[in-house]
Amino acid sequence: MFTVEMYKGTKKEQYTLVHKQLRALLDGETNQIANLSNASSLLNQFLDRTNWVGFYLTDKDELVLGPFQGLPACVRIPFGKGVCGTSASERKTMRVEDVQAFPGHIACDAASQSEIVVPLIKNGRLLGVLDIDSPVKSRFDETDEKELEKFAAILTEYL
Repeated sequence: MFTVEMYKGTKKEQYTLVHKQLRALLDGETNQIANLSNASSLLNQFLDRTNWVGFYLTDKDELVLGPFQGLPACVRIPFGKGVCGTSASERKTMRVEDVQAFPGHIACDAASQSEIVVPLIKNGRLLGVLDIDSPVKSRFDETDEKELEKFAAILTEYL
């Protein structure tokens, strides 16, 4: 297993280690809740300047809270509402530098200033979204977006 202290090097190199650790955590495990729980914990340990890391899972035409790390959160989010619902309905990653400027933002934690949401898609089916909030504006960049999309792709192999 990798430890937090091992996350040195460029941001891309750090993410490469996280991807390897994710595969190690998921290898041989088929339980979706266990895999999502470990994935949220791994990202929570790896990412700095975040206040919420977790998943919302598809349930008919809405997202329902799944495993996460952080303060208690909104339980249900309709497709098309807020950053998570928009990401789900458009099936694309949403990187929001200032959540206050996002029309219809759902404020589960008033401390959140920026957010990135990555859809989890397997065989054309939307399983849910990976949601990460930060108390810092513009916390997430293009590297985070690309590498978190890779993280989500690895994860969906095991869901």
